[in-house]
Amino acid sequence: MKKPQTLSLQDQLLKAGLANETKAKQVKADKRKQGKLQRNQGVEVVDEIKLDLEQARVQQAERDRELNQLRKQAEEHKALLAQIKQMVEQNSLAQDANGVAYQFTDGSKVKSVYVPEKTRTGLIEGRAGIIKLENAYHIVPRETAEKIAERDAGSVLVLNAASVENGLDDPYAEFQVPDDLIW
Repeated sequence: MKKPQTLSLQDQLLKAGLANETKAKQVKADKRKQGKLQRNQGVEVVDEIKLDLEQARVQQAERDRELNQLRKQAEEHKALLAQIKQMVEQNSLAQDANGVAYQFTDGSKVKSVYVPEKTRTGLIEGRAGIIKLENAYHIVPRETAEKIAERDAGSVLVLNAASVENGLDDPYAEFQVPDDLIW
């Protein structure tokens, strides 16, 4: 038995009508000329299609690197927010709707939180701070606020400088603040 004769790709394209004979002859002639130039003169023929493919591959690799870097940054930011949320949930001090108002600024707006008098004093003296997390205000101890500030300084809205315990450095320590000046 005879094996069926396989047609070359060029013959298959011609038979299917996807290419014409003049174009096929032109491609063969060009290929022959390039081979002859390369052999006789040592001229390297540049294949533009290969160059374009290589350039496209390099550009795609660069885009992939940039996308991976952006994705990695987003994941790191998400992890930082999760750490901050966990710290706030574990160390949050209680607020009291019937307590004393403590007013502070959030951007250009003045906001208030109602807290017990002891917590308000802690906020004023720097023993506590106010954190903004998911559009809510939380009061946390100073140590927690400092740890959060290391991760995301924009989350810490209020963290007053710690006051001196004995009051030796405060020139106004002996003066009483009137009640109507406390806001």
